[in-house]
Amino acid sequence: MSSVKIEDLGMRYRVYENVASVESPDGAGDFSPRGQSNRWVQALSNINLELAEGERLGIIGRNGCGKSTLLKIIAGLLPPSEGQVQIDGQVSSLIDIAHGMRIEATGERNILLRGMIAGLTMREARARIDDIAAFAELGDYIKLPVRTYSSGMAMRLNFAIATAFDPDILIVDEWIGAGDRAFQQRARARMQELIEASGALILASHDLELVGRMADRVLWLDSGHMKALGPAADVIERYREAVDG
Repeated sequence: MSSVKIEDLGMRYRVYENVASVESPDGAGDFSPRGQSNRWVQALSNINLELAEGERLGIIGRNGCGKSTLLKIIAGLLPPSEGQVQIDGQVSSLIDIAHGMRIEATGERNILLRGMIAGLTMREARARIDDIAAFAELGDYIKLPVRTYSSGMAMRLNFAIATAFDPDILIVDEWIGAGDRAFQQRARARMQELIEASGALILASHDLELVGRMADRVLWLDSGHMKALGPAADVIERYREAVDG
């Protein structure tokens, strides 16, 4: 059973600013590291949500609201500053085109490595190569290093790999909207197949129509806070009114 449970999640970043000297409150002199001052930026605050098997969660909000940070924490790429994240199941993330790809390795080698990370044997992973290459429309490029691919080719390969090994939880960031129309349609159909196979989906996007089609519930983030969490149509309508108003 795949699931995600987030309790009282918070994330702070330390931001350094170059200065000649920073006077300490007690007059002791420069206390900043190597002539730098620093401040904390609260990227996420008090995030609480649960995602069960088969559910589809959309995440919306303006640029800088914390969408990508939240996805990276759920994917295990960033440790939260506060709270807990409990994940049950195999997670596959599509947060950026390069994530998880070894650019000096061939497309075939990347498929084998990702397959074994997902728990497949070498034989099982090798059996997926032809199907993945066909979905990504790479042809003979599958035998060449990923560094020779265009960004679109790398994106198609990464998506094909991430969805080929039956992940329990699929995390997708904005860039899935890239690529030509034909690929977008196939990608959405593939994500739908994943959900119907009892996987869970977390999708962050500015494309409200895409979110409305793919998500059952939507989380609206505003400056790192939960502005709303509820049925997709209701939250998207509220968000449109706020943005357009």
